[in-house]
Amino acid sequence: MKILYIEPFSGLSGDMFLGALCGLLDAYDDLEDLPRKLNLPDGRVEISSVEKNGIVCRHVNVIDLNEPSKTQDDHKHEHEHHEHPHHHHSHDEGHSHSHSHEHSHGHVHGPHSHRHLSEIVELIDNADISESARTIAKEIFHLIGEAESEVHNIPIEKIHFHEISAVDSIIDIVGCAVLIDRLGKLTTYSEPVCIGQGMVNTQHGLLPVPAPATAKLLRGIPCYKGEEKGERVTPTGAAILKFLNPLFESPTLTIEQSAYGPGMKDFIAPNVLRLSLGTLPQVSSKIYSIETNLDDCSPELIGTDFQSRLLESGAIDFALTQALMKKGRPGHLLSVLANQENLEKVCDFILENTTAIGVRYYPVNRKILDRSEDSISTDFGNIRVKTVTTPSGRKRRKAEYDDLAKAAKQHSISIAELKQSIEDQ
Repeated sequence: MKILYIEPFSGLSGDMFLGALCGLLDAYDDLEDLPRKLNLPDGRVEISSVEKNGIVCRHVNVIDLNEPSKTQDDHKHEHEHHEHPHHHHSHDEGHSHSHSHEHSHGHVHGPHSHRHLSEIVELIDNADISESARTIAKEIFHLIGEAESEVHNIPIEKIHFHEISAVDSIIDIVGCAVLIDRLGKLTTYSEPVCIGQGMVNTQHGLLPVPAPATAKLLRGIPCYKGEEKGERVTPTGAAILKFLNPLFESPTLTIEQSAYGPGMKDFIAPNVLRLSLGTLPQVSSKIYSIETNLDDCSPELIGTDFQSRLLESGAIDFALTQALMKKGRPGHLLSVLANQENLEKVCDFILENTTAIGVRYYPVNRKILDRSEDSISTDFGNIRVKTVTTPSGRKRRKAEYDDLAKAAKQHSISIAELKQSIEDQ
């Protein structure tokens, strides 16, 4: 199973995602051509090498050519000034604005045209990128639009974006969409997100960190404030994470490659996003084998009813094997698998419901295949099918017997014929 693992050490922004994805896929050269593919001649992509707490990585800086040029030192000075509590932050929330803090991680925006969501969608639809990348980009913008609509109580079709409709923000989001599409199908995990703390001074007064629209996007995502004041998560960063819909767990992962996407500002912790590609190890679990010899137990006592109740007591699986006992008596060996949680319960059930006067149990290891169960529609009704994946990646299917038996009876077809037709699909 292919895994994308997200570690946002000091926050999250669109350009941090873009830099890390470029590093993961070695796509820096491809990205430089993105403004042309988007029909945005006023945009340019510049790649520079930066160091964050000893981590050397490449920063992807999207420049709006409509703005006065600024050096990295100018950018950094503005960010440091922006954090000052008495700085008057240019923050136009007037009519649904995606909180102009993309620059808290490396973007500084000047005046530009404000696009409605429909205009951005049209721009994406006309871009020279894959259809699936278009879909991803539009979904990310739609997430931002929904958050803004809720914050400002304005229908989403009437929203006009401010900072998020700038050339650099559009290229950030569409660039990430193109690279996410290139990664292909995978499962995503993420560590919790540092959002910062305190207030940010705007022309409308003080606003809490995270800003209202960003806070909407972060709903359902584990967050923590960190130890430093200031804003750490931009709307674009939050929306991209929301789209990826990660599991917030720390998986046992075999890492194949990692890449870093830096933000412009410096914090105590390295202001980088680390993305890693890897695989989960083959599933293995430790369980118990429970055994007892039955040489004076009527077969009726260990028939269908006993077997059903044995599974209900917590047994994972079981087998009954004919055995020749002492003094030549015929008997059965009952072998049961159970996990530690149900071990005592299963042992007690066996002792209560058979003639055994004791059971033996010991831990065993097992290796199991990745498996899934789906209900598929057939000409004979819905049939549950289990699919397993072998270590070589080959798929193997097995239809559920009870469903086969029911369908075969209803349609006067043999179980074997029905089973073959489904499992060969």
